[in-house]
Amino acid sequence: MRRYVHPWFLAVAALNLGTLSTRAVDMFRDQVEPILRQRCYECHSHAGKIKGGLTLDSPSGWQKGGESGPALVPGALDQSRLIKAVRYATPDLEMPPKAKLPASEIAILEQWVTAGAPDPREAAIMAEKKGVDIEAGRKHWAYQPVRETAPPPVRDKAWPLNEVDAFLLAKLESVSLQPGAAAEAHTWLRRVTFDLTGLPPTEAEIAAFIAAPSQQAHERVVDRLLNSKAYGERWARHWLDLVGYAEQIGTEGKIFAEHAWRYRDYLLKSFNEDKPFDRFIREQIAGDLLPAASPHERRENLIATGFIVLGDVDINSIDKLKMEYDFVDSQVSKVGTAFLGMTLGCVRCHDHKFDAIGQQDYYGIAGMFRSTKTTFRTNLGIWSNVCRVPLPELPEDRAAASEHQKRLANWHQEKDKVTEELKPLEAALKDKAHTESPEAKKHREELSTLIKTLEAKIAHAEYFDPGKPQALAVADVAEPADMRLTIRGNPYALGDTMPRGLVRVAMWAPQPQIPAKQSGRLQLADWIADVRHPLTARVAVNRVWQKLFGEGLVRSVDYFGIRGEKPTHPELLDYLAHRFMKEGWSQKKLIRLLALSRAYRMTSSAGENAHASESDPENRLLWHMNRQRLDAESIRDAMLAASGRLTAPAGGPGLPLEFPENVSGLPLKPKSNHPQFAIKTERPSHNYERTLYLPVVRTGTQLGSARLRDVFDFPQPAQITGKRNETTVPTQSLYLLNADLIRQRAADLAGDLLATTKDSAPSRIARLWLRVLNRPVTEVEQADAIAFLKDTSPSTPAKAAWTELARALFGTNEFLLRY
Repeated sequence: MRRYVHPWFLAVAALNLGTLSTRAVDMFRDQVEPILRQRCYECHSHAGKIKGGLTLDSPSGWQKGGESGPALVPGALDQSRLIKAVRYATPDLEMPPKAKLPASEIAILEQWVTAGAPDPREAAIMAEKKGVDIEAGRKHWAYQPVRETAPPPVRDKAWPLNEVDAFLLAKLESVSLQPGAAAEAHTWLRRVTFDLTGLPPTEAEIAAFIAAPSQQAHERVVDRLLNSKAYGERWARHWLDLVGYAEQIGTEGKIFAEHAWRYRDYLLKSFNEDKPFDRFIREQIAGDLLPAASPHERRENLIATGFIVLGDVDINSIDKLKMEYDFVDSQVSKVGTAFLGMTLGCVRCHDHKFDAIGQQDYYGIAGMFRSTKTTFRTNLGIWSNVCRVPLPELPEDRAAASEHQKRLANWHQEKDKVTEELKPLEAALKDKAHTESPEAKKHREELSTLIKTLEAKIAHAEYFDPGKPQALAVADVAEPADMRLTIRGNPYALGDTMPRGLVRVAMWAPQPQIPAKQSGRLQLADWIADVRHPLTARVAVNRVWQKLFGEGLVRSVDYFGIRGEKPTHPELLDYLAHRFMKEGWSQKKLIRLLALSRAYRMTSSAGENAHASESDPENRLLWHMNRQRLDAESIRDAMLAASGRLTAPAGGPGLPLEFPENVSGLPLKPKSNHPQFAIKTERPSHNYERTLYLPVVRTGTQLGSARLRDVFDFPQPAQITGKRNETTVPTQSLYLLNADLIRQRAADLAGDLLATTKDSAPSRIARLWLRVLNRPVTEVEQADAIAFLKDTSPSTPAKAAWTELARALFGTNEFLLRY
C-alpha cells in the first residue's frame, strides 16, 4: 500500500543540509513544530524536562536521541522510535503517556519522517548564536533591566480592584475579550485557603464568610491565612521542591540525613516571619559568611546553607573526584534554576546552545562551590558524607540536654536493675534439675523483652543527642581556588583555568573582586540579591503567580532563556517585580495583592464565552481562573482536617532511626530480634501530622501514609521542580478506591459525625459536605445521600454506611480539584 506524502515534504526531501526552502520552513513551523511543542516539549525540551535524556526542541536532540538512541531515522518510519511511540505500537513505548495523539497529527509526523525529517531549527539557532555573544544575548527580554511600569487605562473602570486587574483587563480589552464572572463565595474561600495554607476552610469559617462576603471580609480572610502557621508550612513545601530535599543522602546507600529537618524548619520560620527574599537568598548561598548579631542569628545563617548540600549526591561512589564534580554541578544547576530561571547544568560540557552563557560563566560559579566544603570522607570503607557544622549552643539546648541525660540515666538504671533481676532466673536454667514454672517462664521472657526495649531506647537516645546541635551546612575550604574547565564534563580531562566569577550576560558592572581565603559565594549571593539583577525578582514573582493562578506569567517557570516561554503580560511582570523589591522583597505583601485582585476571584468555568474559548483556548490572557488539582500533600492533609484527626507536629527528624538501612551505618549493631529495631515505616504520630513532616526518601516507594505522594505526582527528590506535573492515570482512582488511608480517614470522619447524637441525618449530611467539599449541600445531593443511607442493608452498622458515603466524597473531582 502506497502512503500519501504531502507535496511540500517531497519538495524538501532531496535538499542538502541547511538549504531548506521557504515553503519547507513555513510548513514545518505551521504543522510539525506545533505538535512537538504542544505534545512533547513539556517532558523533552530544554525549557521543560529532559526525560530519558531526549530533547525534541532541536534537530540535534532527536538525532542524538536519549537513553534508547536516536528518536528518528529520516525516511524510515518503522525504525523511528518516535513514530512507534505515537502509534502506541508497543505497550512499553506510548507517547504522550496521557493519551494517544489524534490520527491527523500522527499522519503529519509520519509524512515528515518519510520525507527525511527536514528541520530548519538548527539553522535558526546558529543564526541566533555563533559562539557566546554577550552583547547580543543581553537583548533578550529577560536580561533587560526591570522597568517601573504604570497600570494602563481601561474602559471598564468598575472591574479592577487593584493594579493587577488593570494590566489584565487592558490586555483582554485590546483583543475584545471580557473577563469571566466571579466565583461563588465558598469557591473563593476554598481556593484561597488551599492556596495559602494547603488546608481546607473549617465549617465555622465557611459559614461566617458566605454570610457576608464583603471586601473587608475578603481582606480579613487573607490576612488571617497569611498570619497562620499553616501558611509557612505550605510555602516551605513549595521551596523544598526547588532544593531536592529528602531525609536520605544519596540514592544508593539510603543514609539517614538526621539533621535535614533543621533546614525544613528554617524555611517554615522564614516564610511565617516574611523574611525579605533578598536576605533569604544571601542566607542560603552564603549564610556562613554573613555577620551575625546573636547566637540565634548565627545558627539560622548556618542552617540556611543546607540549601547547598541537601541534594542528590552519590556518597558511596568509588570515584570521589567524579562525585565531587557531580555534586558541584548539581549546586550550580540548583542556584541557576531556583533563583535565576537559568539552565546552567548543560554548560558543564559546552557553551549553552541557546543562551549567551559560556563555560567561563559555568566554571566561574562552579569554582565557588568547589572552594566550599560540602562532603567529607568517612572511616567506613568507601563512604563519604555531607558536612555537618556545629551550631551555637542556646539556653534551650542546655536545658534539653540536661533533661535528655536524666532520661538516659534512668533507662540505664532501669536496665541494670532488670538485668540483675534476670540473672538468677537465667542461671537457674543451667541447672538440669530445675523445673521452670509457666509463671516464672513468662516473667523471665518479659524481663528479657524489657531489656531489649531499653537497649533500643538507649541506642536511639544516644544517637539523637540534643546536647550536640548540628546542621547539614557548609564552610569555605582553607585554600579557595579557581577551577579548571573539564573536557565534556570529564574531571580527568582538564582544560584552561576559569576565574571565579558571575554570569556575564546578566551583569551590569565588572566582575567583583573575591577576597583571599573566600570562595566567592558571598559575592554570588550579593549579585543575585541585588535590585539591579534582571532575573531574580522576575523569577520570584512569577513563581508566586504560578502557585496562585496555575500558570506563570512566564509559563516555563524554571527557564527564562531564549527557548523558554515569553511573558504573556511583560508589563505586569515588571510591575510586580519592581513593586516586590520596593516593598522590601515581602512575599506576604505580594501574595496579599494577588489574592485580593478581581482576577483571583474569577470563576474557573469557561461558561458560555465561546468567543474567548476560541480566541484563547489556553487561557493565556487569563479571562477565567485556571482549575488545578490539589497536590498530594493537600489531598492527604485535607482528609486529616475533614476527619478531625489533624494534629500538631512533634518536630524533629521525619525518618525514624529504625529505618533498616540507617541502622547498618551506625557503630552500634543492634540484634535482629530487638523489637525496637523492627522495620518501621514512620512514627505513630506521623499518621496525623501534616504531610510536610513525613519522611521523604530518595529511592523506592515513599513510606507509610506518605505513599499517597507517589500516586499524585510528588516530585522525585533528585530533581529541581518549579511546577509539578498533574497527571490523570488509573492508579489514582484505584488508590482512592482501595487505599487503607482513605478508608481510615473516612471512618474517622463518619465516627466524628455520629458522635453528636442530637444531629439528624440531614444535619450530618450538611456537615459532611462542608467538611469535604467545603460548600453547602444542595437539595438534590441531600436527597441522594439520604436515599443511599436508607438503601444500605439493615444489618449494616450506621458507621459503615456513613464511612462509605464519606469515602465516595473523598474520591470526587470536586474534592480533588481546586476550582
